[in-house]
Amino acid sequence: MDDQALADFLEAAAGAYRLVTPEAPLPCFALLLGSVEPATYHVRRIAFGRNARASDPAAQREYRETIVPEFGPAYENEHRGWWMDSRDVLRVSREADLLGLDLLGSIHMHPDWHRLGPPSERGHVLSERPTPMDRHLFARTQWPLNVICYLERRGGVFYHALAAWAPLSEPASEGAECSEIPLRIRTSSLMEA
Repeated sequence: MDDQALADFLEAAAGAYRLVTPEAPLPCFALLLGSVEPATYHVRRIAFGRNARASDPAAQREYRETIVPEFGPAYENEHRGWWMDSRDVLRVSREADLLGLDLLGSIHMHPDWHRLGPPSERGHVLSERPTPMDRHLFARTQWPLNVICYLERRGGVFYHALAAWAPLSEPASEGAECSEIPLRIRTSSLMEA
């Protein structure tokens, strides 16, 4: 991943994080644009879009009929979860084509919800590892690259951790719907050796 792409996401994620309340676990989600190279997905840019989670009838039905029954009533909260507006996915796909890039997958933020959320959520510690909901979505979208950015603030300073995940076409066991893949950040500010 190019460092500028990560910096763009972190800036947006920190902005969303500052607005998180126990009632509104605001998400931050973007699409990854780049190229497929030998044994590597190279993320060059990210692209944001609108969350249609609370306005798209298909998203509302998916959450009501599948997500809430499987993952619990916490997902009744319209701020929890992401469903990128299909018009924005189309726009981003067209922009990628014009730039000669591919749509590789997504990146999203996990805030330290176990500190920010209501007392009932304090026992569930988030990290850069996928939740059951993440594994479900990775398997559904089948994007080859899914990045989770864990973001926390301590003493007024933000810290982050990243991990990348690929969906498995045939899960080996219950709860193993994705596998971790190595993630490297290209540091363009350093001179080549």
